[in-house]
This record gives sequence, structure tokens and C-alpha cells, in this order.
Amino acid sequence: MVCRPLRSLGLLALLAGAHADVTVYHANQAAFTTTTALAPNATYTGPAAYNPVPLARPPLPASGVMTTIPVQLQNSGTVGMSIKQKGSFLGFSIEMSVTNQVLGKNSTFIQVPFLNLMANLQQRAGSVMVRVGGNTQESATLVPTLDKGRILEKNLTGVTGTTQTPPLDFTPDLLYLMRNISGMVNVHWFMGVPWFVTTPFDLGLVGAADKILGDFLLGMQAGNEPDMYVLHSHRPATYSPFDYGGEFSDFLAQVEAAGVDPTGRTRRSLIGPNIANFAWTPEQVWDSGYVDKFAANLAYLAVEKYPRDNCAFAFGGPGANVTDPQSVQGLYLTHDAHKELLAPYLNSTAYAQLKGKPFLMFETNTGSCGGFNGISDSFTAALWGIDYALQMAHSNFSGAMFHIGGQNVFYNPFTSPPTNESTFHQWTIGPLYYTALAMAEAMGPSNNTQVLDLQIQGLSAQTPVYGIYENGTPVRVAIVNYIDDPSGANDVKAVISIAGGTVPASVKVKYMAAESVVTKGNITWAGQTFGGHFESDGRPMGTEQIVDVPCDAGAQTCTVPVRAPGFALVFLTDAALAEEKQGGPSKTFATTAQTKTRNTATVESGVLATSNGYRMSEHELAGTSKRPNGALALRLPLVAVSLGLVTAVLAVVAAM
Repeated sequence: MVCRPLRSLGLLALLAGAHADVTVYHANQAAFTTTTALAPNATYTGPAAYNPVPLARPPLPASGVMTTIPVQLQNSGTVGMSIKQKGSFLGFSIEMSVTNQVLGKNSTFIQVPFLNLMANLQQRAGSVMVRVGGNTQESATLVPTLDKGRILEKNLTGVTGTTQTPPLDFTPDLLYLMRNISGMVNVHWFMGVPWFVTTPFDLGLVGAADKILGDFLLGMQAGNEPDMYVLHSHRPATYSPFDYGGEFSDFLAQVEAAGVDPTGRTRRSLIGPNIANFAWTPEQVWDSGYVDKFAANLAYLAVEKYPRDNCAFAFGGPGANVTDPQSVQGLYLTHDAHKELLAPYLNSTAYAQLKGKPFLMFETNTGSCGGFNGISDSFTAALWGIDYALQMAHSNFSGAMFHIGGQNVFYNPFTSPPTNESTFHQWTIGPLYYTALAMAEAMGPSNNTQVLDLQIQGLSAQTPVYGIYENGTPVRVAIVNYIDDPSGANDVKAVISIAGGTVPASVKVKYMAAESVVTKGNITWAGQTFGGHFESDGRPMGTEQIVDVPCDAGAQTCTVPVRAPGFALVFLTDAALAEEKQGGPSKTFATTAQTKTRNTATVESGVLATSNGYRMSEHELAGTSKRPNGALALRLPLVAVSLGLVTAVLAVVAAM
């Protein structure tokens, strides 16, 4: 295969999530809601991603909860804080087989809502990391072209494994699509080497990804959950960490012999061992000498872990024991569950620091095989996600990615509408995207953030509190209240004090809110929402609401209320609040070019070419400044697309 220079976007069309005869965007889009309900005795039979059926509210705590929480911070000398973390800590993992639904139809038709969603995060964190891969990467084959200009195609007759993964063909245009996205929003990518067949490895992706994505390629995953290969009949029963290490060595030798990595970048940017802690523990891999042997090749150490699976529901089969989501609801509403989930990795995060390697949670979510109805797609997941992400940061992971599947899963952070509804339906934004927004603001773009799980005596597992520091100084406080109590009896008050410092006259607070933990859709973050099912173009709706909470100068305390349920992010200084806007200017993409060209708007090519790309700091994962070395600037003719700020007064586009 010959890799071409960066493809021209000559007639780049950005795909909006919905089309109408006339689409109007006003300066301040008011938040709006829709109510979806089933008729009495009706059963929902549509795609899981849009299931409107909620669970019942969880019971109240059996015993009393500390509702006045003393949050005693220190201005310096705090012990137990995490390593320094980046604003881009929390990203997304997209199953390779659904990239044409999430990213775009091809390199010249890009999904507008996806661009907007990434721009929101870039503005807060500086950049976003996205992994394209999963089970479908393992048997994916790069081919020159596919029928009808498709960028990927599944072989549904060749499915394998518990997750019924189909072999996948994809074209270089998928990589051009990814590269063109990075030219507009500061997204950096992980991809995966097909690892099912090793004699020989399929190396087509190696050279193509390096050449097309360039510095926007963060790394290549060497195998996806190899400790589960035996379970899925891809390796003999004797397969061990030593065998995996041998395959890693074979891969490096084949890459060098084939000459597909002339710069050596791929061989320096590998990610392993990516185990699921199923048949092997991380320690068994470390004990095999893997890290020391391949120290020059491993850019990241990584694992993948879900708290539990819902595979019996997703795939059935004889004797399948399907989990009732109501029976596990409580496991997603307690801080203790996160500590238990991550405890097996604490040795490994310490080991990674010793070896000078960042440690990633490369793929995770509420439950494998699509998650659980009423948990993964409700406010429960938003609260669970922010607690989980902060606990990973506290535990010295260096990043984590929430997985995204197709429309038949419950856990997606965002989902495009079914193809046959794309002319009148928009995207559905899931609770974990709100988590990502809140996490980006909690971490900020400074790349010096440290997180501490505050061990407050008497604190309930349903009301965890984190201190967030920059260069050892407390700048933010994060408070989760998992309790679902409309009476207000379990609302909490965090009484914040700073030893060795003076509290400000007031603190600023952003709240994440919903009526109940079982609420689906219309969650709000700082008063803004992405609506319910089929309601979003990726831009927040409504006016941002930042609450000013006065402090008590005499007592030197600031008392911040948090309703049950809810989440509060407290900014201890105005500078800490201002950081959320320092990730770079964030233009959003308001309209689309259509196959009908009547009434479409145009934008000068230079504006599109430089609108959001090339914003990197000294590290490729965050910040804004220089263009990546060797990156090609896009030189485009006028493009049939209207790019608008949220403050645009009016934009009108034609129908498909």
C-alpha cells in the first residue's frame, strides 16, 4: 500500500446529527427537554442506547450519614497526593467497528456533533485522547478500497468469541478521517495492532498510521486483553505472559525486517500488556521481565478493566444467567466499590513510576458487553464516573478511557442516531460525557494537578470528597453525593477550611444535577444540558450557572451545600476557575454541508485549517502552542460548511 500525503478536504462536509428544512441556531440556545414514556404494559424493543425505561430509586441509607462534612485542607505539606496529572486524563475508547458512526462517514464527511463534543473538552483540558480499537482491532485488515467508498466493512459471517466480534476490513481513509479531525480539534489517537495472527503479523496499519497521523498518534496497542485469548479460543491453553512477551519480540523483529517503520516511532510507542486481569495478574507479566526487556519500546503500560459484565444479557446462550440491573444498582452508588476495583493495580502504578512509564486504564466503563439498563445510561453513571475517574487519578493512573460501542449498548458517552433517522434526529449524550466535562474542569489544563482522596473520619462511602491541588496548593474540591433523597434530609454541607492559608471571601461552585440517580437524559452541568434522547448537536444548551458561595471570614470556613443526589466542584480561587477556559479557543461547528447545495454557507479555508488544531504544549496530551513537528498544514479551497461559534446569531442550512 502506498500512503499518500494528507488528503485534501476539497469538499469537506461536516455531518450534523439532524437535518430539517431550516435549522436555526440562536445566540443563547435555551435548554429544552422532551419526555419519553411507554404506554401502560408496553415493552421497549428498540436499540439499547435509547432505552427510556428507568430503574426504581434505590433505598435510603440504613443508618445516619454525616451531613456536615469537615473538609480540612493544608496550604502546603500535604501528604498522599497523586502524581502530577494532565487535563486530558479522561478520554474515550471507540470500538473500531463503529468509527463510521461516531467519527464520520469518511475523511470528507465528519460528524459535527463529535467535533463539538471534543471542542468542549479541548477548551477545558487543552486536548483529548481517543483510542480507536477494542475487540474488533484484533482481526482488522487494512485494504486499499471497499465498495461504495466505505471506510470499513464487517464480515458478519465470521464472528468469534464471547462478544461475537466480526472480522473487519478498513481503508486508509479511516486514518485520513482521524487526521482531519485532529486538524480541527486537538484530538490525539491510540490505535491497536491486529494480534490474533502473529505468523506473520499484519503490518499494514503500522506504516500507514505513522505516516498519516504523524504526531497525533500517541501509541499503538500491542494486543487487546491477551489474557483472555485462551477463553476466546485464539491461543492454546498453555498460553502465558512469557508467550505474549515472545510475540512482542516477534512483532518488533517483523516490523524492522519489513521496513514499515523507517522513523522507529512505532517501535518506541507501543502499549502493553493491556490485560483484563482475567487469567493473568499484572504482577505475573512484570515478573516475566516484560518491562525491562522492552523498556525502549513501551511508551505506556496499560490494563483494561470493567467492574462486572452483562454479557449474558447481550449475547444470551444456553444457561445464560442474566443480571437484574436493579440487583446491582447499589454497587454503583458507593465509593468503596472503586477502591476495591482499583486495589489490585496499586502495586502496578507504583511499579510503573519506578520504571518511568505512565500507567493507563486503556478501556473501561460501567460493565462489559454494553453495560446495564438504568445504570449505565442514568445519572448513576455520571456520579459513578466522576468518582471512578478521580479515584484512578488518586491511585496514580496517568489516564483512562471510557469505551463507546454501537447503538445496542447502554453505556455510550454519546451516540449518533440510527442511519434511517439521521435526517430528523440528533445525537444522544450519555451521562459519562457529563463526567468527562466535569473531570476536565476538575483537572484543568495546567498539567500539574494532583488528586487526593480525603480520608475524613466518619465520612460515608456515599459522600466521597477529593482535594485537588496544583504544585502542592489546594485549588479545587470535588464532592459526590450518591444518596437519592428528594426530601433534602441527606443533602450534605462541606465545611472547607485551609490550614496555613486564608479562605477567600467566597468560592465559586459548579454543580452536576438531575432529579434522581435513575434519571435518564437532561442532566445538567453548571446549569447546561445536552438534552434527552436525539436532542444534541454536541453544544451545551442553556446559560452556564456558577454559584457564588460566601465564606465566613471569622470562622475561616466556606460551607458548600450538595444536594442528594449531586456533584459539586468547588473552585477555591478565581484563577482556578479561569483555568477551564485556558485550554485554547473553542470554536464549535454549528451547521453542515449537504448533498443539496442550496442555501449552504462557506468558510475561508485558512479559518477551517487552523480553527482548533496544532495546539500542543511540551507534552502531546495537553496544552496549546506549537504545531506538531512534520505535521502538514491543510491548504483548502472554500469548503461547503458553516463553522459558527455558540454566540453566532443565526445560521441557516439546507435540508439533506
